Amino acid sequence: MSEPAGAGVAAKPASRTRRWFAAAGLGTLGLAAAAGGWLWYAVDSLGPFDMSRVPDGSTVVLDRDGRLLRAFTTADGRWRLPARTRDVDPRYLAMLEAYEDKRFRRHHGVDPAALGRAAWQAVRHGRVVSGGSTLTMQVARLLEPREERTLAAKFRQVVRAVQLERRFRKDEILDLYLALAPYGGNLEGVRAASIAYFGKEPKRLSAAEAGLLVALPQSPELRRPDRFPEAARAGRERVLARVAPALALQPAEREMARAEAVPTARRPVPMLAAHAAEAAVRAEPSSRSIRLTIDGRLQASLEALLRERVPALGPKLTGAALVIDNATGEVRAHVGGVDYLATERAGSVDMVQAIRSPGSALKPFIYAMAFEAGIAHPETVLDDRPSRFGLYAPENFDLAYQGTVTARRALQLSLNVPAVELLNEVGPSRLIARLRSAGADVVLPKEGGAPGLAIALGGLGIRLADLARLYAGLARGGDVPSLVWRSGAPVAESRGIAEPVASWYVWDVLHGAPPPANAPPGRIAYKTGTSYGYRDAWAVGFDRRVTVAVWVGRADGAAVPGLVGRSIAAPLLFDAFARLGGEPEPLPAPRNALFASSATLPPPLRHLRRDVPKTIAATANAPLKIAFPPDGSRVDLGLALGQAQASPLAMKAQGGVPPLTWMVNGRPVGEAEARRQSFWTPDGAGFARVSVIDANGATDSVMVRLQ
Repeated sequence: MSEPAGAGVAAKPASRTRRWFAAAGLGTLGLAAAAGGWLWYAVDSLGPFDMSRVPDGSTVVLDRDGRLLRAFTTADGRWRLPARTRDVDPRYLAMLEAYEDKRFRRHHGVDPAALGRAAWQAVRHGRVVSGGSTLTMQVARLLEPREERTLAAKFRQVVRAVQLERRFRKDEILDLYLALAPYGGNLEGVRAASIAYFGKEPKRLSAAEAGLLVALPQSPELRRPDRFPEAARAGRERVLARVAPALALQPAEREMARAEAVPTARRPVPMLAAHAAEAAVRAEPSSRSIRLTIDGRLQASLEALLRERVPALGPKLTGAALVIDNATGEVRAHVGGVDYLATERAGSVDMVQAIRSPGSALKPFIYAMAFEAGIAHPETVLDDRPSRFGLYAPENFDLAYQGTVTARRALQLSLNVPAVELLNEVGPSRLIARLRSAGADVVLPKEGGAPGLAIALGGLGIRLADLARLYAGLARGGDVPSLVWRSGAPVAESRGIAEPVASWYVWDVLHGAPPPANAPPGRIAYKTGTSYGYRDAWAVGFDRRVTVAVWVGRADGAAVPGLVGRSIAAPLLFDAFARLGGEPEPLPAPRNALFASSATLPPPLRHLRRDVPKTIAATANAPLKIAFPPDGSRVDLGLALGQAQASPLAMKAQGGVPPLTWMVNGRPVGEAEARRQSFWTPDGAGFARVSVIDANGATDSVMVRLQ
């Protein structure tokens, strides 16, 4: 059959058209392949991305649960807080990708469709309408900023974006954006912006807050809400309008977001535990994130307590507080001053670490040593009357005297004369040696000179941190912990301040101390102190779980009339304990504790017998001394062999005035007798404190290890 007329003529143009499109397509593919090859060549020839040039972030100090306590600006004065995708509200991340780079999860650093759209819009409008940059390209620009806006600069940005995609996962690229994106002024990163504009971490954001944080990096200076709130609102509206379909925002939710107010001022970056944070940064200057053992919520509560109460007590007064976890020695709160930025109160001085006079706050350790050495018991009768010790004549705080009192009552009322009398028996040098061996940095008025009896009433210097840990040692049965501020830091070896029985006696006495006005009795064991001249007011309290120490005074050491520990520091102490939550826990009594009244105590313990006249026989005797066992020795009684009946410990004394009373770990061994030898059968291996008391009240004591 013959072809219709003109059919061949029509077929030739159609064939030529198909061939032209095919050639054009092949040419386009060739150009694309060439461009791709050129791009990969450029990626390799440009060299690797130097990540060492990534701007340093702000150093942040966190609490034990990872909450921000304090942040420090970078060397160039910027707030550049670290942020990760896991730290940010998922709603914000969804908005960011929907608005800035909806194909972020699919491309390899460059979105050809977005670049093509940007080029077409630029040709059509005669100006740049949209940049076509992906989030990865924006990160490349933030890491390698360039002022010029040229084609070469854009190409370099494209190359760097491809390099970033080769090296990092998508979430890691997002992490870089979250940490470096500009938000106006010296704010960089979504975390710094959220804290500055909303006063909170970006973990939970409203739709309006998330929209504003997405909008700000596009024009960080022109949309700053603290300077241009209307421009910030308009940018937020644009973001919400564009992402509404992708995020399925309901009309009611969008209207609520539009009605939400735009912040018009920046909020301060948190500065909790400022002194502890500063000390941690000094100790670890290269660390960008430091976690402390502090509980951020408790810290904020105690800072608010001191900030509300201390300034009302007088001008230029400041205060400090420390909370210790007794089991671990970890610091749960560290308030170094009322206001870190208050120059009139010397707020930058950390009063937790300042050397101050403790007043009567060291008396419990005098009593503990007396209890331990068998000189006294809580029910031992003491005399509170005018007394002179050489040239030193102590007086009570109220210039009155109680007469005959028990040691329990004398410590609860903080009577001065009985404390000095006990220190005279214990020995001031032994007390100083014991405090220092427990790790306390005590400072004497004349370092190198012999300490005098005045140290019983505060005649030395000590830090609040050291005083608090000494009291924590009483709560731990005499085992003083090393303080731990840094989470995960190695714990140093603890040191002893007293025997377990003596420590419990002190707790039992202080637990019954009369509380300050309007405070419930019998909740915590506590002691106050007032330094000479009303310069320092102290209060330290503890239960089984925690120890809390409070100090109030002036940083310059000036006197403040009426600054008394009981009326100033003690109410703060009880309020601080109330903010800890939970009921205080008592200390369990050790098995060797002696429960007795003054009348039923062994005769040498019934009264501190300074008034017993010395007889000719007494003066002829040598000083009382334990001849066996020697101090610090190990005595093998067969306890390690698992014998059914351990061998008894022989105890021998020389000198002194019979009858002698022997005590082991604070408990009498039999009755007083004229013989200078006694025997005691232990119920297990371990350390034992052996003491002997003669008829005149002279004592000697040794520590031995039984095995």
